Amino acid sequence: MARAVWRGVELAQSDDYEIVEGNIYFPADSIKSELFTPSETETYCPWKGVANYYNLEVNGEINEDAAWFYPQTKAAAKNIEGHIAFWNGVEVTA
Repeated sequence: MARAVWRGVELAQSDDYEIVEGNIYFPADSIKSELFTPSETETYCPWKGVANYYNLEVNGEINEDAAWFYPQTKAAAKNIEGHIAFWNGVEVTA
């Protein structure tokens, strides 16, 4: 079971996850979507593709760009397409 928690609030939980480059990627249906708002930030990875980001809001606090996902990956990263990973203070355990 993998879990993502920020400020004591669970953001995601799943038995079905992927680990890539030390990051745990959660399926989109395992997140508490009401805590996520789209960000305008995008980054690029040469082998995964373009990443989009989410801001998190928990109890009135905002954690900008704390979650990312690849809506359309390159062929080598199809296993994480649409999955969500975390950073920036989010505690992720498996």
